[in-house]
Amino acid sequence: MQPYGGTFLKLIWPALVLLLFPSAVAAEEPSLLDGWHDVWLFRFLVNMLGYSTIIIPGYLLISYFKRTNYAETGSGFCFPLIKTCVFGNEAKTSLFDDTSAASRNEADSGSTLKQALKLIFCAAGLQVSYLTWGVLQERVMTRSYGAATTDQEGEKFKDSQFLVFMNRILALTVSGLWCVMFKQPRHGAPMYKYSFASLSNILSSWCQYEALKFISFPTQVLAKASKVIPVMLMGKIISHKSYEYWEYFTAVLISVGVSMFLLSSTTDKHPSTVTTFSGVIILIGYIAFDSFTSNWQDNLFKYKMSSVQMMFGVNLFSCLFTVGSLLEQGAFFESLGFMTRHSEFAFHAVLLSVCSACGQLFIFYTINQFGAAVFTIIMTLRQAFAILLSCFLYGHTVTLVGGFGVAVVFLALFLRVYARSRMKSGRRGAQPLAQKV
Repeated sequence: MQPYGGTFLKLIWPALVLLLFPSAVAAEEPSLLDGWHDVWLFRFLVNMLGYSTIIIPGYLLISYFKRTNYAETGSGFCFPLIKTCVFGNEAKTSLFDDTSAASRNEADSGSTLKQALKLIFCAAGLQVSYLTWGVLQERVMTRSYGAATTDQEGEKFKDSQFLVFMNRILALTVSGLWCVMFKQPRHGAPMYKYSFASLSNILSSWCQYEALKFISFPTQVLAKASKVIPVMLMGKIISHKSYEYWEYFTAVLISVGVSMFLLSSTTDKHPSTVTTFSGVIILIGYIAFDSFTSNWQDNLFKYKMSSVQMMFGVNLFSCLFTVGSLLEQGAFFESLGFMTRHSEFAFHAVLLSVCSACGQLFIFYTINQFGAAVFTIIMTLRQAFAILLSCFLYGHTVTLVGGFGVAVVFLALFLRVYARSRMKSGRRGAQPLAQKV
C-alpha cells in the first residue's frame, strides 16, 4: 500500500512543475512529468520535509527539558538517557589527549622499517578504499542495471538517499563495534549536538551522489578540491578563525585551476544547459554542507571525544534521519525491491558501504600515526588517481587546458601541505612545550 504522502505528491506534482518551472519543463526530457522523483529539487525538498518530522519534535522536546531544568529536577527510568541526549556530561577528561599522545609517541619510537610498513599499509588502505568507492559511486549513479544486451536500456537506480542510508548504517555498526572493543574517552557531548553535523553530512552526501547525474566524475573531484575556499569562509563565520597569506594564495590558485578545467570541458555528455546548471547548483550545495560539517565537528572535539565516537554519534543520527525519510516517502521498500531485482546493484551498494566505512577507519588510523600532513598528501594523490581511473574506465575526455587546470589545482594542494608543515615545525621549534589546541 502506497503512503498517503507519495500519492499526494504524484497528484500535485505536474501542476507545481508547470507553475514554478515552465522553462525547465520545456528544456528537460518529456519524461519529466512522469513522477516527482525525476527532478532533483523536489526530491531534495521532500527529503528535507521528512527530516523536519524528526527535527521539529526533537527541538521541542529539548527546549522543554532545558526550560524545566530537567538535569536538576528530573528522575526516573528515562533520566540517564534524557540527560545524555540533552545535557551530556560537561566534565572534561584528558584521556583522549593522553591516549593520542601515547600512540603517537609509540609510533615515533618504532623502527624505520616498521614505520615504512605502516605508512605503506595506510596509503594502500586509503587508496584502495576510496578509489573503489569512487568507481562504484559513478557506476551506480550513471549506469543501468539489468540490460542483457547492449541494445537494452536496463533500469537506473535513482534514490541517492538510500545509498546514503546504506553507507551510514554500516559505518554506525563498525564504529559501534570499535567503541565496544577498544577503550574510549568518557563521553561528554550532549547527543543532540551530533544532529547538526549529521544533517549537513547527509545533505552533502546526497548532493555528492545526485551531482553525478548531471556532471562527470572528474568535475566532481575537482569541485571537492576547491572546497578549501568555503571551508575557510565557514571557519571565519562559525569559529572566527584567521588564516595566513599562503592559505589565501593557494585558495585562489585552486579556484583558477578549477575554472580552467570547467571552462575547457566538453559538453558531449551533458549538452543541456539546464542539466549543467543543475549540476553546478548541486555541487555548490555539496561544498557548503560539507564545509559546515567539518567546522561543526571541529567545535565538538572540545569535549575530548575520540574520532570513532564522533563517527558513531554522527552516523547514529544519520541513520535516524534517512530511514525516517525513506519510510515516509515509501522509497525504502522500493529501493529494497530494486536490490532484489538486480543482484549486481546489491553487491555494488554493499561494497560501496564497506569501502566508505573502512576508509573512515583508515583516516583515523593514518592521522593518529602520521599526522594530518601525511594524510592530506595521500588523499590528494588519491584524487589525482581517481580522475585518471575514471577517465580510463568511463571514457571522460580532458583537454590540454583542462589538464593544465588539474595540475594547477594539485600543485596548490601540495603547496598548502608544505606551507602548513613548515609553519607547524617552526612553532614546535619555538615553543616545544606548547599544548595543542
